[in-house]
Amino acid sequence: MRELRFRDWKIERFSSRCILLHMADIPKAIRASFSFFPAVLLVLILGPCLKASCQTDPSQMTPEQRKAAHQPFTAPPMVKKHLYPPIEQAPEDVQKALAEAARTHKRVILDFGGDWCPDCQVLDIYFNQSPNKELLDKYFIKVNVNIGHEDANIDLAHKYGVPVQGVPALAVLDRHGKVVYSQSTEFSDMRYMAPQSVTDFLNKWKS
Repeated sequence: MRELRFRDWKIERFSSRCILLHMADIPKAIRASFSFFPAVLLVLILGPCLKASCQTDPSQMTPEQRKAAHQPFTAPPMVKKHLYPPIEQAPEDVQKALAEAARTHKRVILDFGGDWCPDCQVLDIYFNQSPNKELLDKYFIKVNVNIGHEDANIDLAHKYGVPVQGVPALAVLDRHGKVVYSQSTEFSDMRYMAPQSVTDFLNKWKS
């Protein structure tokens, strides 16, 4: 093996082509280092790009996939809104809603949850987005029922078919107060669900 011609290397070191042409003149140990470092640089440069390209678009994932990947469709707000009235107010609010429903021929949605619940906060966001807000205003009267930390108004929830196995949970009543539909845990992972899920729900139970 010939010795490294240092003069040529020094002059032409900035050209990758020249470096390759002179590889035969470089000792084996040094050549090994040249093959290693470019590989490391390639990983550092392309690694994040390859990772991003392999990730699934959250909008194309199912709620179950989003939950497993810890990728909410809508992140709960950092500052929680006050959504649910005092616990003891629920029976009166339900009766008022039923009386209004009888007059207006609308249905009643009972929303069982609590201010502490992140998925309840996301559900409220969706209810206030178009077209959900328009559907809600036109066809329903909504009552938020405070269940504390799933330890209050449980009898009221059971009366309308909601087992309180997770929140938020909704019950739909007709204008006579009859239960049309009640949820168990369908919306309890609302942060991983798209707004369309609420749109579909409202369209299905509006009449």
